[in-house]
Amino acid sequence: MKRRSVLVATLGRQPQIVTFALDALLDRGIRVEEVVVVHLGSPDYLRALRRLGEAFPGDRYAGERCHLRPAPIYDGKSMLFDIRDERAVAVVWRAIYELIRGLKEEGVQLHLLLTGGRRMMALLAVSAAMLQLEPGDHIWHIYTPDALQRQSRFGAMLHATEEAGVTLLEAPIAPLGSYFPAIRALAALSPEDVLASQTRWLDDAERMKCREVWDRLTERQRDVLRAFAQGMDREEAARTLGISVRTVDSHKSVILDECHNAWNLPEGERLTYHFIRNKFEKCLSMLV
Repeated sequence: MKRRSVLVATLGRQPQIVTFALDALLDRGIRVEEVVVVHLGSPDYLRALRRLGEAFPGDRYAGERCHLRPAPIYDGKSMLFDIRDERAVAVVWRAIYELIRGLKEEGVQLHLLLTGGRRMMALLAVSAAMLQLEPGDHIWHIYTPDALQRQSRFGAMLHATEEAGVTLLEAPIAPLGSYFPAIRALAALSPEDVLASQTRWLDDAERMKCREVWDRLTERQRDVLRAFAQGMDREEAARTLGISVRTVDSHKSVILDECHNAWNLPEGERLTYHFIRNKFEKCLSMLV
């Protein structure tokens, strides 16, 4: 059974972005049954929404049934005017997440357009979408040539000819929540907590790689690694450890080979002792 297709678009002052994208989807043979427009409460955005509505007379678009659904962002009982502080970021992220979650629970195929409106809104939409999208969903950007942008500004034109050069570009973003369902638990957190969790995961992953290297080294090789992690160069490490620079270089080669393996780096990528310092200076105390 074919899934219902829904286009979710962030809207700013340029309503033609939505219709250009919708036309491009139709040209690809993708029929969209509903267009959900996420927007803030600025008067300019509301004017753009009214202009966009003119393209959907009688709940139809290009002769086919297609419903236009505004999705304003509310902060309490009032429409959010703009994204000016971290609280507004949290409000927008949660609203977009809940919108996408609701649509996915309905089983729709989702097309997410992120060209219109505030850039922060687009970034928040990507963050929320990555927790909910599935294979078969799409994230789009619409490219509009400069000349056409000037001609169509503020909805002066809602449709463009094939020769105008409008191009629909798909963003290659993996639906992480689908591949790793445990990640969806982040949705219960605030945006600040999401960022903190991502940082912890990255730190944990780095510590595991550091531990993998550390466990493969001899005691003398660990001494050289420790010296580099503390900010010493080759000569300083040799003097501190009472060994020759040649011996330091020999131990360094072994350490860097282990780093290549632990971080799965491309063959032939050249590393220096600076790599050791950058990777091990924060986790050294947990290894010794």
